[in-house]
Amino acid sequence: MNNITLLAIDLAKNVFQLYGTDARGKTVFERRIRRDKFLDFVKTVNRCNIYMEGCGSANYWGREFIKLGHQVKLINPKYVKPFVKRNKNDRNDSYAIASAARDPKMTFGEVKTEAQQDVQNTHRIRSLLIGQRTALANQVRGFLAEYGIIIPKGVTHVRKQVPVILGNNETNLSRLTLNNLLELYQNLVQIDEKIERYNKIIEDLFDGNEVCERLEEIPGVGKLSATILASVLGNGSGFKNGRHFAAFLGLTPKEHSSGEKDKLLGISKGGDTYIRTLLIHGARSVLLYSSKKTDVLSMWLKRIKERSGANVAAVALANKMARMALAMVKGNCDYKPNHKPRLQNALIGALPQTPEYLKA
Repeated sequence: MNNITLLAIDLAKNVFQLYGTDARGKTVFERRIRRDKFLDFVKTVNRCNIYMEGCGSANYWGREFIKLGHQVKLINPKYVKPFVKRNKNDRNDSYAIASAARDPKMTFGEVKTEAQQDVQNTHRIRSLLIGQRTALANQVRGFLAEYGIIIPKGVTHVRKQVPVILGNNETNLSRLTLNNLLELYQNLVQIDEKIERYNKIIEDLFDGNEVCERLEEIPGVGKLSATILASVLGNGSGFKNGRHFAAFLGLTPKEHSSGEKDKLLGISKGGDTYIRTLLIHGARSVLLYSSKKTDVLSMWLKRIKERSGANVAAVALANKMARMALAMVKGNCDYKPNHKPRLQNALIGALPQTPEYLKA
């Protein structure tokens, strides 16, 4: 196994498919290995470049391979799929990973550290709880609507009105119905407590973290956004430039061009939906107060809002926030509030012509 330079691995739960090639791209070996013997086998392979799809266990195995001295890169599964020939099976999948790895224009993901995964999992659990709370609140509203009691949308209204309904029972609900409603409300309170606990955990992760504190200086970035951005960016080496990171978050436009006709569509909405949502919500909050300010960023936002509307302005700012975050992490620098914003024409394709103030 001393002549392997590229090792493609199709990960699975119990059986792994390996495909290795030499420096000339010639097949060296193909093998299926069970999980209990997998790591021991990789230890016998000379140091090489290992490529895997970015699936659930890829980061764990990637860290193990790095400990053995290998270079590890992850490939988005949707970029591997076009390289699969004919039937879909583990063997063809490993061929496809190797082919995708040799593509000169392929982009790769970096292996996350345990600390990065810890932060991201904390955010995911909090997001899951918020979804459960919203679903439960809607269930309570629908439950009461069947008895002629209408509660407005929103968790806040459910929190306020359900205790009143349980207390006075003006609609003469049966005891069984009141007990059912009480149990749903208690579940809602428990979820609220869990969300608050995760909010405290995220605050603790933020406090004392130099990178997070610098990222919070960006307008529209709070503790939630700062911690998740810091965990995704790492040292910034996984992204070539700001546009690459913005595209990773789905904040760049889709394109449908042919010949000499270039057609740009709305943002791709690919990549990490959670971070993109946080950035756009943060951008909207900045946009609310920009009309009363005269700083460079606010004036820039006003002009875009006047010409293209609030939605385009919010997405434009979210795109810029992502670019600034990467630049600050890579350059190990602070936010520069007086820096004149720049924006690619593609992002404001709704404008009839790029004005002079955006060309600077």
